[in-house]
Amino acid sequence: MSSTFDNSIPVLTEVLKTEAPGEDPLPGATAPLAPTKAEIAAALEAEAVDGWTDAEWAMMEHRLAERIMHKLQSRVDFVLEQRIKDSMAEVLTHALHGLTNEIRIGLHDTIEKIVARAVSQELVHLQAQKK
Repeated sequence: MSSTFDNSIPVLTEVLKTEAPGEDPLPGATAPLAPTKAEIAAALEAEAVDGWTDAEWAMMEHRLAERIMHKLQSRVDFVLEQRIKDSMAEVLTHALHGLTNEIRIGLHDTIEKIVARAVSQELVHLQAQKK
């Protein structure tokens, strides 16, 4: 291999400097991978927040805290409502069984007294007819 350079052949830095934007620098070569949307977003975010003041950071913290509290509160409300419904259903079922038993016992006693009184009155009536 010869160590002499031919000045008529441009070097790579000269080719890249004179290339028009959008032209393929090396025809047939694979282009470098384009940055992903996530990488672009991360770079833009980093660039945007680099110059933030303390007041801007405080405002961002406040907004994030409000958003998180809102999401948590709605979730807590849902879970609490479900637990109350489940507990109330259990309590109401238990109370209903107790109330049903009390009514049944009371009704049984009342019917027993009514029947005893009716039988007694009928016996008195039959005895009065006999005389």
